[in-house]
Amino acid sequence: MGILNLTPDSFSDGGQFLSPEDAVAHARHMVEQGAQIIDLGGESTRPGSEPVSEQDELARVLPVIESLLKEDFVLSLDTTKPAVALAGLQAGVSILNDVSGGNQDMLEHAARFQAGYVLMHTQGSPQTMQDSPKYDDVVEEVRAFFDAKAEDLQALELPRLWIDPGIGFGKTLEHNLALMRELDELIDPRWGILLGSSRKSWIDHLCNAPDPLDRLGGSLCSALAGVARGAEIIRAHDVRETVQALEVAKGLALIDPTE
Repeated sequence: MGILNLTPDSFSDGGQFLSPEDAVAHARHMVEQGAQIIDLGGESTRPGSEPVSEQDELARVLPVIESLLKEDFVLSLDTTKPAVALAGLQAGVSILNDVSGGNQDMLEHAARFQAGYVLMHTQGSPQTMQDSPKYDDVVEEVRAFFDAKAEDLQALELPRLWIDPGIGFGKTLEHNLALMRELDELIDPRWGILLGSSRKSWIDHLCNAPDPLDRLGGSLCSALAGVARGAEIIRAHDVRETVQALEVAKGLALIDPTE
């Protein structure tokens, strides 16, 4: 899953793809590099980010969606707003990446349009989530969060469902590492797993890499570890490098070659 941020303030590539032309060109470039899904978003959810209006978010995402719909890959929409999700689905998006933690309206929109759905775990809002996140057992509590929603999700009969443990969303470094080390504890036949750890600040905390563009090595390592521990989708900024790392790992039998 290639990341396409249509925002001025995303943590690593904000402002790079504000024009629809640049965004469309980058999406096609990521597909050429091996992305099978393009995940576009018009509102940053980095720690401390401020929300934008529905109108602004729609103005950012709809022209790009409309320009990419006939392309040979899957389009995913990353949003917290049901109205934006609905407009995206009406325009032809195939997957909703719900970073709100399971808004009921979002779920109903996905069911109505029979879209794939990604449910992410988060603690708090982007404005507050990193202030002081606390868990007694982060892996157990994140698993319990998904288990509690599983029955309602199954009742909707969505065509595809993935869970995302929400690396960096209301978690400290140790919380993030625990979730990535024990990602296989979240494996379940009811869902696939999406891992979004690319370029995030946990890498800086381990490797002293304050510039997100200097976090490629850590991102690749986390992608390999994620697939080895059950991730079905890797959400990545650096598509070519991630695909290459995964292919080499398959060749070396470090991960299942059928993944």
